[in-house]
Amino acid sequence: MQLLAWTVVTRAGRVLLGQRAPGRLHAGLWGLPGGRVEPGEALADAAARELHEETGLLARPDALAPLGVTHYRTPEGRGLSFFFLAEDLPGTPRALDATTAVTWADPDSLPGAVLPWLPRALRVHWRERRPLDETL
Repeated sequence: MQLLAWTVVTRAGRVLLGQRAPGRLHAGLWGLPGGRVEPGEALADAAARELHEETGLLARPDALAPLGVTHYRTPEGRGLSFFFLAEDLPGTPRALDATTAVTWADPDSLPGAVLPWLPRALRVHWRERRPLDETL
């Protein structure tokens, strides 16, 4: 089972999104900073690491607020996505590693080409603060 950690970074009511780089799964689509949890790595540590690798922003793992978890199934297998919240982080995000661009987006008006699960994940875990979702 694959474990993924994502960070919902918010500032002034907007959500930070990164556009996935060519050669990556879902290249060109916008999504949250995040990715695979390494063996032995704590979930919040993975979320903070991926956030820094993809945007340059620093967040202390213990300052990330858990939002929820989603069980998912894909043709490649199944896994769990863990979502964390980071509000008003200092610094200017930039496109690094697996991203070609970053933007602050209105969660009610996301760019057209987003990861298919993103609108639901933002609604369920961030807006409605429901901790468990099994439908992605």
